[in-house]
Amino acid sequence: MKIDYKLNDRFDIVFFTSVLLLILFGLAAIYSSTANHPTASQNFNKQLFFAVISLLTFFIIYNLPEQAFKNMAVPAYAFSLFLLIVVLAAGKTVYGAKSWLDFGPIGFQPSEFAKIGTILGISYWISYKERDINNIKDIAIAVGVGFLPALLILLEPDTGTAIIFTILTVSIVFWSGISLFALFVVLSPLIVTFASLLGTIYFIASLVAVIIALFIFKRDLFNSIAIFMLNLGASFFFEYGFRLLKPHQQKRIETFINPYADPLGAGYNALQAKLAIGSGGIFGKGFMQGNQTQLRFIPEQWTDFIYCVIGEEFGFIGSIIVLMLFLMVFLRLLYFASISKDKFGSLVIIGALTLYFSHFAINIGMNLGITPVIGIPLPFLSYGGSSLLVNMILAGIVMNIYKNRKLHT
Repeated sequence: MKIDYKLNDRFDIVFFTSVLLLILFGLAAIYSSTANHPTASQNFNKQLFFAVISLLTFFIIYNLPEQAFKNMAVPAYAFSLFLLIVVLAAGKTVYGAKSWLDFGPIGFQPSEFAKIGTILGISYWISYKERDINNIKDIAIAVGVGFLPALLILLEPDTGTAIIFTILTVSIVFWSGISLFALFVVLSPLIVTFASLLGTIYFIASLVAVIIALFIFKRDLFNSIAIFMLNLGASFFFEYGFRLLKPHQQKRIETFINPYADPLGAGYNALQAKLAIGSGGIFGKGFMQGNQTQLRFIPEQWTDFIYCVIGEEFGFIGSIIVLMLFLMVFLRLLYFASISKDKFGSLVIIGALTLYFSHFAINIGMNLGITPVIGIPLPFLSYGGSSLLVNMILAGIVMNIYKNRKLHT
């Protein structure tokens, strides 16, 4: 059988090598932060096991027929919703959120696997029979497909993951070719809601900005009033939802506004993480030599605050290498999406890119004290079998789409 294009034109070695090196960085940091820990010394072995399983899964996904992902999109989305409902009824509560399901010795988070189902579900809906994404009905359904699992996750409650699903939905809808006005309608309630967190002045300023934008778009009075009320309603709905959050979750959001307000409580981890990263200097203190890491100033540093382990022990150089590896992953995914002539495939790749980037931006921000501490792991590095497996499944899917890109003209 004649192969009409080379292996390196089918398998992107830059993307795969970047992902593999990130996993190795993560394993090194997890080993350093848990080797002398009385209750977490086996975490490295568990993560190594999942790293091997994830790599095998990557190659299985990579070799599936291209049509398989379209065929599994609706069942995967429906099964994701089913698991999210099951976990609300019979899930295990961890860190205040009912987000885990246990099957004997194995536990997993349905919200992690729902990321795959949601990306496939939204992409399938938008690409099926070339829907008009600027049609109000099609926009509403596309947004609803993404927001429904976000709402179920918010009920756990897992605010951080719900935010990720919101960002994911908006990004895929944007890439689908939505008009600027339609994008404004989708985004403005989110911006106004966030502004309300910062205070009354910011909230009022955001509403004024909405009014100015409506004048610029020159919409009729009825639509303008409806959109303004949508923004106003979103902020009041958030205020009501904020009161439903548990005290520690409210404290995390408040601490984001001023982390120094509670330096020994909700702001403790963020402040210690900044201290660890800053103390690493240019070259770091050396593997397993970081004071903050080895003396366990940050609880469970191998999860959400894995980046400060790298910053302290591998220094500025190690931190920059990790950031450059992520940059290569993001640039390759953006390239894959831009050259894909299959709309479904392009949307799926953008979904994966958004998922990786949003986790990356929020997690690094948490470590630097510029985003709230909302329990978001760093892709490929943070400890967690479910997260690593899902990230590698998505990597396998996008590489499969890239491999088969020449089947579409």
